[in-house]
Amino acid sequence: MKKISAALIGGGFMGKVHAENLRRLGNVEIVAVAGSNEERAELFAAAIGVGRSTGDYRTLLDDAGIDAVHVLTPNAMHHPMCLAALQAGKHVLCEKPFTISVSEARELADLAARTGLANCIQHNLRYYPVVQQIRRMIEKGDLGEILIVQGTYSQDWLLYDTDWNWRVESSANGPLRAMGDIGSHWMDMIQHLTGLRITALCADLATFHETRKMPKRSVETFTGKTLRPEDYQTLPIHTEDFGSVLLRLGERTRGAFTVSQMSAGRKNMFTFDIYGSKAGVSWNQERPDALWIGRRNAANQILMKDPSLMYPEAASYADLPGGHSEGYDDTHKQVFRRFYARIADPSAPVEYPTFADGLLGMRLLEKVAESAAKRAWVEV
Repeated sequence: MKKISAALIGGGFMGKVHAENLRRLGNVEIVAVAGSNEERAELFAAAIGVGRSTGDYRTLLDDAGIDAVHVLTPNAMHHPMCLAALQAGKHVLCEKPFTISVSEARELADLAARTGLANCIQHNLRYYPVVQQIRRMIEKGDLGEILIVQGTYSQDWLLYDTDWNWRVESSANGPLRAMGDIGSHWMDMIQHLTGLRITALCADLATFHETRKMPKRSVETFTGKTLRPEDYQTLPIHTEDFGSVLLRLGERTRGAFTVSQMSAGRKNMFTFDIYGSKAGVSWNQERPDALWIGRRNAANQILMKDPSLMYPEAASYADLPGGHSEGYDDTHKQVFRRFYARIADPSAPVEYPTFADGLLGMRLLEKVAESAAKRAWVEV
């Protein structure tokens, strides 16, 4: 099998996740990494066993031997890096949210379409096996007409004003933080599963910590909880800690969801309930193998992940038999497998989120910001 050469741009939390799961594919080799400076790039390369590193990602784009790049940097860098990579003829996989504006996202989506290069937005949370089972149940009419969607994405890693990450800074993150970081996942997921587009929304956003204490040294995502007073400086914050959104999907479906990065005790609770005219389903990412199925006139069920009991189209997203958990890491692997299958064979189906999906996500985030500013419903 011919090896596909990949480079990672960004060496933080997501850099580790991507490196580990790319190596599970077997036909992809990580040949180089780029970091924010030479020292950080060297440290990351050494940690994951890659021999080549650089503090200037553009040197990797000039290398004809690199087939694909993963853009894993703060959001403000996604547009220039993806643009340069596409212009250099590289296949591109980018973390979400796609960009910091609709105009940036549209430029990249249009360019990707013109080049024909494989392009992917890493909405990996679609690819838990039982989540794909829900998708197939809805497609086959098991739930009937979809009437109501509800849920939350709640975390606590920014609960204290001493918690800091680049995402709290609008210059690096863009104008929306909790909505951009985790609300983008929720909105992508509910549309992916139901096949319905969000047509209108009404949003409310809140910033509980109007100032935060920024460390005087770099801290990694989900870390930095042991700083002392002399280790930080106080800065104003313009991104939201919490958001709630009322939704309309398609012509009749209604719903609501919240996002929070200040919900004490919730480490990564992504939940959704989907209720149809025949049945309902409920799922929680913190218990990823369990699918609740509810009925009006029959006993409710808990389906534990078991590919032998799932629709064949969903079972293809499970690599292990029943009783063997598949979680967060595995969702990345499933996206990578399909993205690199397309690179290896351009006639392969596009079974992953594309830059077009990223553009839709940015349009929705723009509408969330517009609605919150107007304190009113907006059409999408």
